[in-house]
Amino acid sequence: MANQTKIVECVPNFSEGRDKEKIERIVNPFRTKQGVKLLNYSNDEDHNRCVVTVIGEPKALTEALYEAIEVAVKEIDMTKHEGQHPRMGAVDVVPFIPIRNMEMDEAIALSKEVGKTIGERFGVPVFLYEKSASAPHRENLAKIRKGQFEGMAEKVHEPEWIPDFGPKDIHPTAGVVAVGARMPLVAYNVNLNTSDLSIADAIAKKVRFIGGGLRFCKAMGVELHDRNIVQVSMNLTDYTKTAVYRAHEMVRMEAKRYGVEVVGSEVIGLVPMMALVQCAEYYLGIENFSEDQILETRLME
Repeated sequence: MANQTKIVECVPNFSEGRDKEKIERIVNPFRTKQGVKLLNYSNDEDHNRCVVTVIGEPKALTEALYEAIEVAVKEIDMTKHEGQHPRMGAVDVVPFIPIRNMEMDEAIALSKEVGKTIGERFGVPVFLYEKSASAPHRENLAKIRKGQFEGMAEKVHEPEWIPDFGPKDIHPTAGVVAVGARMPLVAYNVNLNTSDLSIADAIAKKVRFIGGGLRFCKAMGVELHDRNIVQVSMNLTDYTKTAVYRAHEMVRMEAKRYGVEVVGSEVIGLVPMMALVQCAEYYLGIENFSEDQILETRLME
């Protein structure tokens, strides 16, 4: 009989990328729960952010998540936080992605349950976003996050930005959090051989959807101080429609007008195998390729 266990993925982002001991305390609950598997976690000191990727059965995963959130709310003080990545809370965003035996509607319901609990248990206001959004203008995380932590105290009192769950005022040190359900996301960054942030910003504006670029691409310019270069940091929200190679090539094309070259790229967190297969097909010019030709795919049958 086929395994009917429901499996959901969660990719919480925490606003701490520099204090390794604090990161370990936040991540540890995901290691100690039966029915939960910690797949990956990575921290970026320039972004001052930690991205965790975990899968599991919904009940077990959410119990681990609450323990991690409790640590983050206690130990991360947003009034002292600085980093290149936009942020609005100690636990900045909590997305759920249906993986196995689970429909998107179930992931949406789970996100709403978790959002309600976060608001009640930790006193942190919650915005629902993406597929879980309570209004069309709340679907885009960038719109919710606009103003960042420093501007949220006033923003949450605007009629169109009243939080979906939790108190009416932001948590004094933990800010607010966005919770939702979405498709698998590819976090993909392209590095440029310049230290001029204005160039990365200009390229990001051309590449992202709201600037007339790729439909399922969000992008911004980021400084990498330790390497004295900049990058175009992107979130590809549906890799099946906006492929990684397409985003990469558009950044390369736009960079040429500034006399700038691409010097590397990186994937943050995990990436669906087919997103990389698309790149192999494109760059190698492979004809009539099938997923069945991937050895690991056949081994999992």
